[in-house]
Amino acid sequence: MHQYKTLCSIALILAAGASGVQHSAFASGFSLPEASVAGLSTTNAMVANPNETGAFAYNPAAMGFHETSSLAVGTVLIGPSFSVTTASGDHDSQGADWLAGPMIQGAFRLNEQWRLGLGVTAPFGLETRWRDGTFPAVSGTATLPVPPPLNPKVPRGQPTASKLEILDVSPTATYRVNEDLSLSGGLDIYWARSAQLNSTAGELSGDGTGLGFNLSALYRHGPWSLGAAFRSTATLGLEGDYLPLSQTLVALRRLAPAQSAELDVDLPWRLQIGARYAFSDQLAVEFDWTRTGWSEFNDLKIKGKNSGALIFSDANDWSDASAWRLGATYQLRPETQLRFGYAYDETGQGDDHYSARVPDNDRHLFSIGVAQALGQGYSLEAGYMYVKGVDRDYRSSRHYVSGSDLNGSDALNGDYAMDAHLIGLEIVKVF
Repeated sequence: MHQYKTLCSIALILAAGASGVQHSAFASGFSLPEASVAGLSTTNAMVANPNETGAFAYNPAAMGFHETSSLAVGTVLIGPSFSVTTASGDHDSQGADWLAGPMIQGAFRLNEQWRLGLGVTAPFGLETRWRDGTFPAVSGTATLPVPPPLNPKVPRGQPTASKLEILDVSPTATYRVNEDLSLSGGLDIYWARSAQLNSTAGELSGDGTGLGFNLSALYRHGPWSLGAAFRSTATLGLEGDYLPLSQTLVALRRLAPAQSAELDVDLPWRLQIGARYAFSDQLAVEFDWTRTGWSEFNDLKIKGKNSGALIFSDANDWSDASAWRLGATYQLRPETQLRFGYAYDETGQGDDHYSARVPDNDRHLFSIGVAQALGQGYSLEAGYMYVKGVDRDYRSSRHYVSGSDLNGSDALNGDYAMDAHLIGLEIVKVF
């Protein structure tokens, strides 16, 4: 009981600390699906795994096949790199060198049929920061008449700093129907602790919450197991302050009062289906398909909180996208498991409304990991993932005209590149 209370305390401390971290998106769009170290180590191919506690965050129905309770506490460290080459030269996004996010999952066995779960993860996040002058002026560009260095000579609305810090607190209930079938349902309570969407048109900062639900199932038969998990769309209702960058001197602008504003951010639904086959007691391989409903992320509209008047809008018009994941586990020794994975993740962002706020493209993911039992119900897990985005040579034929939609225009022309290193560490206690 003392060990259990200690682990709970650590979990609460990490969850509280995670509310101040910054995340970058390393699946398609601004999704961050790495919800456990086991998942990170297998490129998130975990939805059909009935054996590992690390599968609970992907498919809570997996809890039904475990006769014990457990608590996992960990973190994912992210080293991101975004860059672009434009007519003005080579530029790197000025975000943090290393970021951190929480991985917390509790599973509690009530009786033979019922389990309760509680997870804390960071499934969505974003941080990009482009210096003034990254995107040079084009013909027809509106320039703000302010002194250097705050005279960017870039189109009105060009993103300068974007940050989303989103946590998901997910309580779930799992029912084991019979020896081979388990079902689960629960809530996704999203908290955007911090949202920053700055551009040369204005600066927005705020926070907010949203609510969604999740449903999952897991079936096993002999060496085969089949899993499916669905998480619904959710709307984050953000409220905060918007400071427009008016055609005034900087000194006057800083004295201008901010407006109370609100913004709805629609998070995508996610469907993951997978099949796992155990070739032996040592080796098992899983193939998953993930579909993300990025069409929900249609536009960003900042409105006056009291008046409801439209202050600023940003069109996205993304499309739903798929990811294909392959993961393997190998039991090297009774106390040591090795993990491997590869995934190909499509982007939902087309050229018509391309934005430097989320400079996205298709991605290759490679991962490796290990789990080591320590005795007395404890185990230590570690994983590493490398994400390589396909370089995007973006060239638009649509000429930007001042006052028109910036996204998808030639004002953002450039060669975009990204990659990332992810390191996961987690301690698991089974009791």
